[in-house]
Amino acid sequence: MKGSLKASEVRVELKYCEHCGALWIREGGAGVYCDKCQPTVADLPEPKRKPGRRSTLPVRARTSVDDLKCEALDECVAAFESAGGVA
Repeated sequence: MKGSLKASEVRVELKYCEHCGALWIREGGAGVYCDKCQPTVADLPEPKRKPGRRSTLPVRARTSVDDLKCEALDECVAAFESAGGVA
């Protein structure tokens, strides 16, 4: 019966709060914050977005490990340690 809800039925989703990370059940497509966090985030300013532009994730600089090429695990460990890395 996908797509055909009766008047008395409500679609719900398991969602995590994007503020505190708690799991909660929301009505399908409702907000992204739980009831506990809603008053807190209501005071936050709206994010500034350019009209018609999609959100993008930040891109970080490459690390020295990205360029590391070695055949054996011992070579990789030695090269990583000489580069000043820590585990």
